[in-house]
Amino acid sequence: MQTEQENKFLTDFEANQNIVHKVCRIYTTNQDAHNDLFQEIAIQLWKNYSKFRGDAKFSTWMYRVALNTAISLYRKSSRRVKTQDISDIAFKIEAKEYDDTEEVQLKALYGAIRTLSDIDKALIFLYLEDKPYKEIAETLGISEVNARVKMNRAKDKLKKILNP
Repeated sequence: MQTEQENKFLTDFEANQNIVHKVCRIYTTNQDAHNDLFQEIAIQLWKNYSKFRGDAKFSTWMYRVALNTAISLYRKSSRRVKTQDISDIAFKIEAKEYDDTEEVQLKALYGAIRTLSDIDKALIFLYLEDKPYKEIAETLGISEVNARVKMNRAKDKLKKILNP
């Protein structure tokens, strides 16, 4: 039997779970890692739901928890020895007749975003979500002016990565 708080959380989470998927897409490179990060973010959201005061929108709070969880796990994983699944590198041949330029560009963009620092990833992610600078600043815990400056620098980094 679920409590009223559990029902409210599930309703809010289900309505906004695409936020978590987008954060996972930015910070992971394969489906298993995506699923693991999604689960960890969901756990952290539930653990901290009692602390959600409603001062900000639920989605803004969700962004903050999701990004902080992803950054924290990303930092922990960067201290480990990196391994790569052989299936990621071995003999992948793409069909030449299928050429979806938009999909290729999107993959290139996500690849470039993955090379950015944690804060730059978060900034670009929120920018791509059409969040106003005020909400970006609130989500990341920085001033609005600082968010604008960091955003311009992150955009410049992306331009250099995508157009060397």
